[in-house]
Order: sequence, then C-alpha cells, then structure tokens
Amino acid sequence: MRILALSGSLRGESYNTRLLRAASELAPPGIEVELYDGLASLPPYDADFDVEPAPAAVRDLRERIAAADALLISTPEYNGSIPGQLKNAVDWASRPFPANSLRNKPVALAGATQSAYGGMWAQTDLRRVLGITGARVVGEELPVAQVQTRFDDEGRLIDPEVRAHLIEHLELLAAEAQLTAAVTA
Repeated sequence: MRILALSGSLRGESYNTRLLRAASELAPPGIEVELYDGLASLPPYDADFDVEPAPAAVRDLRERIAAADALLISTPEYNGSIPGQLKNAVDWASRPFPANSLRNKPVALAGATQSAYGGMWAQTDLRRVLGITGARVVGEELPVAQVQTRFDDEGRLIDPEVRAHLIEHLELLAAEAQLTAAVTA
C-alpha cells in the first residue's frame, strides 16, 4: 500500500511537512508513505499550457498521484483557506477532467497550524475542491492546533494523542484504498 503525502507548505521547516514525515515513521506495516516534494516546481495553472505533453513537473505530479493507492494531504491555512500552491497542484492534477489522476482516489486530510483551530477552514475548502475533482475524501479532518507544542526541537512528533490520530488516519486511508482497489478490479 503506497500513500503519496503532499504538504501544502513550501516552508523548509513546515509543521505540515513534519506531520507527514511523522506519518511515514508511524505507518503501520504494509503501508509506505512517500513525501511529494515537487510542489514548488509546478508552474501556475494555465489552460494554454495544459496540453500533451504536459510540463515535466506536472507530468511527474500526475504520474505519482496515479501510481499511489491513496493521498494524505496536510495543509496550513493562509487567510482562512487553502495555500495557493496547493490549490495550483490540485488544479493541475484535476486535468483532464473527468479522467484525471485524482478520480476516485481516496484522500485523507490533515492540517497543522499554530492557531487554536488546526487549519479547519483550509481542510473544509480542500475537501470541497477535491470532491469536485472526483477524489474521494475519507474520514474526518485531522486538525493539529498549536502545532508548535506538538513537536520537539528536533522536529519529532511528541504528542501521543496526535500520534494516535495520525495512525488511525493512515489505517482508515489504507482500508479505503483497499476497498477502492477491490471495487475497481
């Protein structure tokens, strides 16, 4: 079972990227979490350039999503919504519609912010946007509020409750991916 993890943050010391690294370390046996690191290389979506062959970074994103059994996305919240570069990635991945790499792909959402809400608005907006693309967002959101208190100085997730929720998130996502594979086989 391969889960592609996308962080909505470009920041080098991003808490959302740290959360996805923790997911990789905590993944139950049989689940591999691969961190996608090409978000910054995606050009702004432009329908004039949405032709075959697609730009190399776009082709890579689409192929990696298509090859994954499921996606785990962790996003910060910028001005109460989805960061622009993450929305841009979803826009590229959603083409061509309806036969795109996100179609029927199980996706789980998380968000890590220093605020008291854990990026709930961004996760809600992302759930809506992904649903329109044809992705299947599964389970509840995983808000990680006041994230600066959840990691140690070395960037390790130390909060036992968040660790447990992250493992549950991965298990649910894997179960949904297996169900999807069985239905489409």
